[in-house]
Amino acid sequence: MAYPADLRYTRDHEWVRLDADGQTATIGITDFAQGELGDIVYVTMPTVGATFAAEETFGDVEAVKTVSDLFMPVSGTIVAVNESLNDAPEAVNTDPYGDGWLVKISLADWRNSTACSRQKITPRMWGEAVRSVGWEFGRARFLAREAP
Repeated sequence: MAYPADLRYTRDHEWVRLDADGQTATIGITDFAQGELGDIVYVTMPTVGATFAAEETFGDVEAVKTVSDLFMPVSGTIVAVNESLNDAPEAVNTDPYGDGWLVKISLADWRNSTACSRQKITPRMWGEAVRSVGWEFGRARFLAREAP
């Protein structure tokens, strides 16, 4: 699968898409992450209005044989959750960059977030890492390199 160019990727396998208004972002997990987890059967997400700091756990994804924490890549307040995942969590498997999005967040400080720092991982870097490094899901051994 191609890695969408409009996203930023974290070392914890989440992606961030800055929305057109520049004040909110959509967050999900990568295609690689969903593939490593296998069939997703349940997603635990926060409630609208909950506030999170960058890198704080905001939910989890349950697959047939494992549960993995979700880490917030930016600081802010939840403004929407993907309620359709309650009835169809498999959307995270079938369309991780579209219908499988997890939450939308009102950004507290985009410039100082994990997704916008020297830790950011561009689509090109993400694709290279997935192809060349032996990955383990969760806190990966991959250390984010500075974007060119």
